This record gives sequence, structure tokens and C-alpha cells, in this order.
Amino acid sequence: MKPTIAIIGASSDRQKFGNRAVRAYARRGYEVYPIHPTAETIEGHRAYRSVLDVPVDQLDKVSLYVPPETGLRLLEEVARKPAGEVWLNPGAESDELIARGQALGLPLIVGCSILAIGEDPEV
Repeated sequence: MKPTIAIIGASSDRQKFGNRAVRAYARRGYEVYPIHPTAETIEGHRAYRSVLDVPVDQLDKVSLYVPPETGLRLLEEVARKPAGEVWLNPGAESDELIARGQALGLPLIVGCSILAIGEDPEV
């Protein structure tokens, strides 16, 4: 069974890190679930409006590529979908977001989730 990741803030724009993450994790053999409010597909993967719509009971990883204020609005949903790791990528983190995530008991990691799998985020 493939490891799973939901990428919140996935993008169809190949220059954005939310798109680069979709491609990087797919190259590494992950089942990728892009989360986007309006896209049907991203890089050939079906997109979901919410992490709660992803058709698995538990995710290995959730990776956020959204501004901190957006992330704050979405943390409750993230907390309702069990995940082994919740990554706050550069630009997605804030002290308030980290504090809220910790209060919800989320397994937060602050850093680049693309680098964490040995990929170059600039590709």
C-alpha cells in the first residue's frame, strides 16, 4: 500500500510550491490527494475541496501550502482527519497557527515537506 499525503493549497500553477509538492510526492510513490477549493484535478490527481473528503480513514502526512490565516481556518478539519505528520511549510507557519495546532494535538512539523523526502523544491 502506498503512503498517503494530502496537500492543502495544491495548485495547478507549476511554479507554485503547492504544485511542486504534488509532483515531488508522486515521484516518490505517494498516493497524493491535492486539496483545492475549485480544481477538479491537479497534475492528473483528483482534487478534493476538503481534507475531510479524502477517501481514506487516516493519512500518513498532511502538508500545508496556504497562508497562516487560511491554515488557521482549516486546522479544525485537519484535526478531524487523523494524520501521522502535519507539515507547516515555509510561509504557512505562524506562532498562532503552531499554538493552535499544538492545542489540537496535531503532530506538527515546521519545515519543507519537499526537502524532507529528498526532493529539490525548486524543480
